[in-house]
Amino acid sequence: MDSSTASERSPAAAPVQHPAPPSVLVLAWRQLWRDWRAGELRLLSLALVLAVAAVTAVGFLSERMEAGLRRDAAQLLGGDALVASDRPIPPSLQSMAETLGLRRMHSVTFPSMARAASGNTRLVTVKSVSASYPLRGQVLLADGRRVGAPAPGEVWVDAPVLDALDLAVGSPLLLGDSSLKVAGVILNEPDRGAGFLSFAPRLMLNEADLAATGLVQPSSRVTYRMAVLSPAADGEAAARFMKDAARLIEGQGLRGLRLENLESGRPEMRQTLDRASLFLRLVAMLAALLAAVAISLASRDFALRHLDDCAMLRVLGQSQARIARLHVLEFAMAGLAASAVGVLGGLLLHEVFVRLLAGLMSVSLPPPGWGTAAGGMGLGLSLMLGFGLGPVLQLASVPPLRVLRRDLGGVRMASGLVLVAGLAGFAGLLALVAGDWKLGLGTAGGFALALGVFALGAWLVLRLLRRAVPQAGAPRWLALATRQISARPGFAVVQVSALGIGLLSLALLLLLRTDLINSWRAATPRNAPDRFVINIQPEQAQAFRSTLDAAGVTGYDWYPMIRGRLVTLNGAAVKPEQFKEERTQRLVEREFNLSHSDALPPHNQLAQGTWVADEADGLSVEQGLARDLGLKLGDRLGFDVAGQTVEARITSIRKLDWSSMRVNFFVLFPQREMADLPRSYITAFRAPAAAKALDKQLARDFPNITAVDVRAQLDQVQQVLDQVASAVQVLFVFTLAVGLIVLLTAVSSTREARMREFALMRALGAGSGLLGRVQRAELLGLGLLAGVLAGGAALLIGAVLAAKVFDFSWTLNPWLVPASGLAGALLAWLAGWWGLRGVLSKPVMQSLRLRDLT
Repeated sequence: MDSSTASERSPAAAPVQHPAPPSVLVLAWRQLWRDWRAGELRLLSLALVLAVAAVTAVGFLSERMEAGLRRDAAQLLGGDALVASDRPIPPSLQSMAETLGLRRMHSVTFPSMARAASGNTRLVTVKSVSASYPLRGQVLLADGRRVGAPAPGEVWVDAPVLDALDLAVGSPLLLGDSSLKVAGVILNEPDRGAGFLSFAPRLMLNEADLAATGLVQPSSRVTYRMAVLSPAADGEAAARFMKDAARLIEGQGLRGLRLENLESGRPEMRQTLDRASLFLRLVAMLAALLAAVAISLASRDFALRHLDDCAMLRVLGQSQARIARLHVLEFAMAGLAASAVGVLGGLLLHEVFVRLLAGLMSVSLPPPGWGTAAGGMGLGLSLMLGFGLGPVLQLASVPPLRVLRRDLGGVRMASGLVLVAGLAGFAGLLALVAGDWKLGLGTAGGFALALGVFALGAWLVLRLLRRAVPQAGAPRWLALATRQISARPGFAVVQVSALGIGLLSLALLLLLRTDLINSWRAATPRNAPDRFVINIQPEQAQAFRSTLDAAGVTGYDWYPMIRGRLVTLNGAAVKPEQFKEERTQRLVEREFNLSHSDALPPHNQLAQGTWVADEADGLSVEQGLARDLGLKLGDRLGFDVAGQTVEARITSIRKLDWSSMRVNFFVLFPQREMADLPRSYITAFRAPAAAKALDKQLARDFPNITAVDVRAQLDQVQQVLDQVASAVQVLFVFTLAVGLIVLLTAVSSTREARMREFALMRALGAGSGLLGRVQRAELLGLGLLAGVLAGGAALLIGAVLAAKVFDFSWTLNPWLVPASGLAGALLAWLAGWWGLRGVLSKPVMQSLRLRDLT
C-alpha cells in the first residue's frame, strides 16, 4: 500500500462539517427579542399600539353603524320608495302608484303640544298614519303586542309622553281640539328613520282623527309622506315608479317634493352622530400623525444605537443585502405584533364608544367586520416601515470609515424611496380614516406645513439667540446653555419641531373639548327667550298677547309668519339644478318662513342697502342666504304663497345673530301690514317665575299652538354633547399618551450626545449643579419656544375648524399662547427629567468611552 493511498483513507483527510448559519428570519427574531428586552423598541411599539387602537376604534364604530343602517334601510325607509313633501302628495303621483299596483301608505308628521286634563303639557312629534301602516314590519308596544295603525280615537305614544303628562295607558289625552285614548306605549316604530335623537317624543294617531284636532293650518310646518311597496320581491314596480315620478315632477315643475329609495334615502337626525364621528375621526388622525413623528424620532435613535452592531456584522462578512433584510424583517415583525395588539385594543375601545353613545343610537349594531382590522394592520405597518425603516436601512450601507466617525451619513436612495412610499401609503390610509379625501389629505398637509413653520421658526430663533445672550455678561449656566443649543442647531430644530407638533395636537384637542363646545353652550345670552310659540292664528293674536301681558311677560318678539316658496329670480324660474351645492339645492326646494315688519328688528344689523319703512316693493334677505343663492341688491325675488305670487326687489341685506335665541327670518318685507296673505304668528319670550302656570294656561286656552320650552331642549342638547365629549375624552387619553411619547422621544434622542458633552465639561471642571442648570435651561427654553409656536398654530387651526367643520361659535382665547408656552416648557422639562435621568451621574470615563453620536 503506497503512502498516497494511505493518506486518502486516513480519517484526518475527511472534510469538516460546519453547522449551517441561521437563516435571516431566525436572526431577525433573535435580534427583535434582544432589542425588546433592552428597551430599544418599547417607545416605538407603544406609540404604534396606541395609534392603531385609536384609529381602529373609530373605524369599528363607523363600520358597525353604517352596516346596521344599510341592513335596516328598507324598514327605516318604510317601503321600497318614498315621496316626501311639505304639501299634500299630488293626486297624479298617487294615481301613478295605484296604476303600477303598488301598495301605499300615507303619513303626516309635525310638532305640536299634547295636554292632560290636569294642565300638564309636552311637546310631541305627531304622526298620523293611514290604515295600511306600516308597509314593512310592525309597531312593537311595551306590552309585547305587535300592531299596525292605531284605531280611530286611539293613540300610541312614547313613554316620555306619559311621564310628562302624568298619564297611564287608557287615560284620555288632549291634542288640539280632540280628546284621544292612550292605547299603548311605543317600544319600536319600524319607519321612524334611523332612530337617532329626537327632542320631541312620538305620538301616533289614525289619519281619520287628524282633521278633528284642528292642528294642520295653511302656515303649519308639516311633512307629508307616501311610501310605496312593490308586489314582487324584485322591486321592479317601485323602480319604475321612481323613474316615472321623477319625470312627472320635472315635467310639471312640482316643487318641494323629494324622492327616496333604498340607495338615495338618508336617515333623519344624523347631525349629532355625524358630528360625534367627525370629532372622533379627527382625534384618531391626530393620534396617527403623532405616532408617525414618534416613530421617526425613535427609529433614528435606534439606528444610531446599532452602528457598532452593524459594523461588527460587516467585519464578520455579512453582506449589505443580508443586513438590510435582517432589519426589514425585525421591523416588520415588530410592526405586525404592535398592530395586532392595537387592533385588539381598538376592538375593546370601540365597545366603550358604543356604550357612551348609546343614548344617540337605537339601531341594533351588527358584529364588527374584518375590513377595519385589516386597515388597522395596514396603517400600523405603513407607520412602522414607512417612518421607521428609513434610518435603519442606512445601517446596512454604513462603511467602516463612517462607523469610526460615528455618523449615519447622508440619506441613501433606498431609505428615501422607503420614506416616499411610506408617506404615500400613510396619506392614503389617513384619508380612509378621515372618511373624506379632502379632510384626510388636508389634515396631513396642514401638519406638514406646521412642521415646516416650526422648523423655520426654531432656526430663526436660534440665530437670534446667540446674539441676544452675550457670553461675557450673562450668567454662566445661561451662556453654556445658549452655546450648547447654538452648537447643534440641527438637534434643536428637530426637537422644537417634534415638541411643537405634539403640543399642537394636544392644544387643538383641548380647544375642541373645551373652547369649541363651551363657546357653543355659552352663546345663548343670559336674558334670551326660553319659550317659542308658533301656529298662533290671527283670530287668537289679541287674546294671546293679553294673556302674556297679564302674566307679566314684557319685551317679547312678535312677528307674523308666512310660508312661501322661492319660484322666480329676476323673472326667471328658480330650479335646484342651477345651483352647484347640494345644501343650496335643498334650500330652494323647501318653503321659507317669511315675515314683515315696518321696523328693523333690534337684533338684526344692516350689512348692505337701506331699510325704508313701509316700502311697498322692497324686501330684505339674510346675508348667508344671499351668499348661497348669489343674490345682490336690486335682484327681484318671487315667492309662491298659498297659490299667490308675491314679488319684490332686494333693498337691504341683513346680518343675523343666530345664537341670540331671538326670532329670525331669512326674508323680511319692510311693511307693517300684508293682510291679504295667509299667516300665523310666532313669538319668543322669557317665561316669568310662574312658568308652569303660564304654560298650562296657554295650552288650555289655545290648544292648537305649539309651545317649545327651549331650556329643556338645550339641556338635552348639552346632554348629548356630554356624551360626545365623553367619547372624545376617552380617545383623547390615547392621543395624549402618544403626544407624551413624542415629547419623550424628542428629548431622549439626544441622550448619548448629552452624556458625552457633559462628561467633557465635567472633565474640564464643571460641577454637576452647573450642568443641571444648563440642562434645565435648555429643555425649558426649547419647550417654551415649541409651546408658543404650537399655541399660535392651534388658534388658527381651531378657528378654521370651528367655522368650516364643526360649525361652532368661536371664542378667541388670548391665554392659549402663553399657557401653551408654559405647558410646553413644563412638559419638556418633565420629559427630560425622565428620559435623561442618570446622564449627570454617570462616571466621566464611562461616558467618554461612549461613541460620539454627533
